[in-house]
Amino acid sequence: MSQLKNETRAGLAKVSTATLCTALFKRGLRNQFIQDVRPLNPDLPNMVGQAFTLRYIPAREDLNTIKVFEDRVHPQRVAVETCPPGAVLVIDSRKDARAASAGSILIARLMQRGVAGVVTDGGFRDSPEIAKLGMAAYHQRPSAPTNLTLHQALDINAPIGCGDVAVFPGDVVVGDAEGVVVIPAAIADDIAEEAVEMTVFEDYVTERVQQGSSIVGLYPPTDPATKDAFAEWRKAHKR
Repeated sequence: MSQLKNETRAGLAKVSTATLCTALFKRGLRNQFIQDVRPLNPDLPNMVGQAFTLRYIPAREDLNTIKVFEDRVHPQRVAVETCPPGAVLVIDSRKDARAASAGSILIARLMQRGVAGVVTDGGFRDSPEIAKLGMAAYHQRPSAPTNLTLHQALDINAPIGCGDVAVFPGDVVVGDAEGVVVIPAAIADDIAEEAVEMTVFEDYVTERVQQGSSIVGLYPPTDPATKDAFAEWRKAHKR
């Protein structure tokens, strides 16, 4: 897995998932926003990191008893102990939040190991405690039952589906207060650079609109005068 550049990580940390979705759409990528996941703590800074994945399948009762947690190489435990610092653990829970993908102890362990965040299209147990940890965590909704009741951990760091989005190991995952977007690793640098530029322009547009300007000719900037005015604004604001 190629490492995420520091400048790319920094750029993605200050742009919205909405802006990133637009930049991806310009490249023909329409389905990169993970559906039906929400942050447990929307006040945290952006989550940015490369995907490290865990996949669950439907549990089979004869193979997925409480005794499996005594296995030192149980896939869920291995994923928690091997997810790299700075990465995001992305869990395929089949969009099923009836049983938890993980709980506060495992999330706390990920945080202590330096993992950037965790995402599941299922649910977390102990969600009030997770929300207080100060680590980015996204799920569908709270779920108290242990994952063993419905989910069987299987693959680690293989391609998965999470919230109807394909996630490949090494993809760049960005989360904000709205949700989570997945950026193919090969274009992450370009997407970050474009999104930063888009954000500067959108900040200018927002200021103009709040001052009473019409969006016609301003957003998008079809009026040539808009580009000149933006250049002056940008110079004045040192952006």
